[in-house]
Amino acid sequence: MKLKRIILIEASLELKTGLYIGAGDTEMHIGGIDRTVIKNTINNEPYIPGSSLKGKMRSLLEWRSGSVKAMPLGAKDKEKDGVLPILQLFGMSGADQPDEAAAMEIGPTRLAFWDCPLDKEWVEGVKADNMLLTEAKSENSINRISGTATNPRFTERVPAGARFTFKLSLKQLDTDDEDLLLDTVLAGLRLLQLDNLGGSGSRGYGKIAFTNLKLDGQDAQARFDAIKPFAVN
Repeated sequence: MKLKRIILIEASLELKTGLYIGAGDTEMHIGGIDRTVIKNTINNEPYIPGSSLKGKMRSLLEWRSGSVKAMPLGAKDKEKDGVLPILQLFGMSGADQPDEAAAMEIGPTRLAFWDCPLDKEWVEGVKADNMLLTEAKSENSINRISGTATNPRFTERVPAGARFTFKLSLKQLDTDDEDLLLDTVLAGLRLLQLDNLGGSGSRGYGKIAFTNLKLDGQDAQARFDAIKPFAVN
């Protein structure tokens, strides 16, 4: 088993609706924002954690495989339809103890997710227009009997139209089915577009699109757009 190459997947991640990925607040802000978005501690700009992308993408691919369960799939599931490439791409948990043959077949984790910062040009444009990088979204509970709004709260989110710089690296070993693994990655990104990222997706948050997608600097948007994640092979 030998590392053959590392493919860099790059794209612009554009928000079609507001995005909320929480900062894990431990304080209540009376009269202010109840839920804040995660921000870079150096420049105070929102970003998308690589862990959020990885977790949601793996979850969607496991659901697509038909073998999803409460905990991430592991070595004992590798013979199930569509599971082996998921394990090769995302790896196994530390609690998984495969035998030597299974460990060799699965190999090391192939994907490395990067945190996604805001696109610099988009930030400059927003600041030039004296706009803010986030917005406050008011939400309420509805009394089913009276029809009145109660319990108002404010959620901070990154607004629709914001752009982030997306990067992902894919290791390829000389024993890999290269097209299968890459197509699985692209299918996972397509599933993200069809679903949502972050919290409150059922209320319209977190709809995204990947544009200007490149593989090692070469335009691959047409290949990405042609992926049908639910097509039967």
